[in-house]
Amino acid sequence: MALNISILRTRAITAIVFVMVMMGGLLYNQWSFLLLFSIILVGCFYEYHQLMGKINEQYRATPFLFKLQSILIGLSVVLAQAGKSRLYQAIPLWNLVVGMIILAGILFVITAIFFRNSLGYPVKLYTTLGILYIMMPTVMMIDLYDKSIQYFTGADWVLPMTIIATIWINDTMAYLVGSLIGKTPLSSISPKKTKEGTYGGMVLAVLVVSLGGYFIWGMAIKPLLFISITASIAGTLGDLLESKIKRKAGVKDSGTFMPGHGGFLDRFDSLLIAIPAVWLVLFLFL
Repeated sequence: MALNISILRTRAITAIVFVMVMMGGLLYNQWSFLLLFSIILVGCFYEYHQLMGKINEQYRATPFLFKLQSILIGLSVVLAQAGKSRLYQAIPLWNLVVGMIILAGILFVITAIFFRNSLGYPVKLYTTLGILYIMMPTVMMIDLYDKSIQYFTGADWVLPMTIIATIWINDTMAYLVGSLIGKTPLSSISPKKTKEGTYGGMVLAVLVVSLGGYFIWGMAIKPLLFISITASIAGTLGDLLESKIKRKAGVKDSGTFMPGHGGFLDRFDSLLIAIPAVWLVLFLFL
């Protein structure tokens, strides 16, 4: 696969802006972190609903009020997780959570009464899967942010940043290695991905994150290895999962949020699977 300079330039410019916004949200304080991932949750939910509507006719006909419920439920659970965290005690988030739950309940009653016939099994199934796919990783990321100091000394953002840095480096290196030497397709799900690029990206991501974190910032090597290896593997699987969803929906990108990168799900697909995987690995082994 030849290296396309024009595409690379567009991706690079967009990525710089994206990184600046992400870094601001990650590093400024706990409230910017919560706001950042709340926006990510809403954006991913919106695109997920759009994709499911392209896959299933009944889902496409489902009223927006029903889809809005899943967004409200997702936000309320994320805020509830933040509310019990040591970092978010300054504002009574539980009051906001209760308000969102009440609103979601009202919407449920309205849709159950007036749109009962359109809420078939596929709609309920896809909605439930969407909640698990998008909400749970966001909740776990808030939990990891709160517990970061258990694994690394320093700021609370270190653990989430390690996961995100691994994903970014893995994606970038996989694209570059695949563009330069990639020959063997990785999967029919995503024909442009090559085994050379995928494996090269994983190895380079683990090396850069683990060795860089250990020698430059003096971080503990064991959690660095666990996190970078897990995030690299799970992130790649997350990318393939979203590619499968897009293929079933018949679209190239989940949205147009980022030129050269697609939508929210295109940008955070790897993270949505990597976060639960890292959370589980840390819970079980560290």
